[in-house]
Amino acid sequence: MKLFSCPHCGGRLYFENAQCLNCGSLVLYDPDQGTFALAGDNARACTNASQCACNWAAAPDGTFCRACALNKTIPDLTIDGNRERWIRVEAAKRRAIYSLLAYGLAVGPKADGNDEIGLAFDFLADPLDGDQPTGEHVLTGHDNGLITLNVVEADSSEREKMRAEMGENYRTLLGHFRHEVGHYYWDRLIRDDAERLERFHALFGDESEDYEEALRRHYSQGAPADWETRHISAYAASHPWEDWAETFAHYLHITDTLEMVQSLDLPLGRLDTDAGDDLPAGDAGQPPPGQADGRDPEEPFARTLARWLVLSEASNSINRCMGLPDLYPFVISPVVGEKLGFVHGLLWDEAGHRAMRPAG
Repeated sequence: MKLFSCPHCGGRLYFENAQCLNCGSLVLYDPDQGTFALAGDNARACTNASQCACNWAAAPDGTFCRACALNKTIPDLTIDGNRERWIRVEAAKRRAIYSLLAYGLAVGPKADGNDEIGLAFDFLADPLDGDQPTGEHVLTGHDNGLITLNVVEADSSEREKMRAEMGENYRTLLGHFRHEVGHYYWDRLIRDDAERLERFHALFGDESEDYEEALRRHYSQGAPADWETRHISAYAASHPWEDWAETFAHYLHITDTLEMVQSLDLPLGRLDTDAGDDLPAGDAGQPPPGQADGRDPEEPFARTLARWLVLSEASNSINRCMGLPDLYPFVISPVVGEKLGFVHGLLWDEAGHRAMRPAG
């Protein structure tokens, strides 16, 4: 994520802005251009602008923007509080979609007759009898690109309650989206490519292990005692598919945050010229040349990771000074660094020679 400029006055815009606070112009984010445009004939507001505060421009051939066009089911807006939940859900989803588009990944709705290709979103809630839940609990998850999210996750108190009950260090709407789309892109990027699949097996393990049994074992016995040496989270230790999805999500967390640091022009302490040389390089896929921010196009992922370690340590220390939880409560072991490097290589391979934002 980065900062943006008003197309009318040049004032600063943030990703969620629908109006420039400097000149008052109405603006829309154009996901195809990666910039803001003035609202008008050449940039029409998404139909959901008045429904869920969407600030993206409608696609040229449609009434919805590229993010809202992916929705299959929206929350029942007759239920008190659901519109506010939907607004928060869509804000997180747009950030997730931004990262996917920035890496040149295919992002589009499911076509009629093809349930496997394309993304779709179901935003559901537990059925209620009066004020009491009844029936089966809606689980957040993924099924061939159909991503289901329980909208109760939009309530910070409920999400924190679930985070504590699940023994998690981190639980956010954005994290959910990045994790679940990670499952979809495993199918798209790895499953049918023999060479990539072989590398995946070497790092993450054999995904043919019974998935349901692996999850039952994880929830009944917990993660192995040494999980932090090999996985980014305890849940990642449950099955290779979950390990991939967690790693994919963290790669997007890392690169998105570092992009904002770059946009703010914040120095990340003193990184010696050899910084990162002893870190796991993983699959050191390289970004294409000609990037506007001046980042060295020959830089391996290990140096991006080195910057992240500086930033996360600083951020965690600052939060502790304020009595807040760590911003990034995770340990990146050498093995996890290799897995992140693998994701890095895949995404740059997919990007090819597209002009893209930096990964760090």
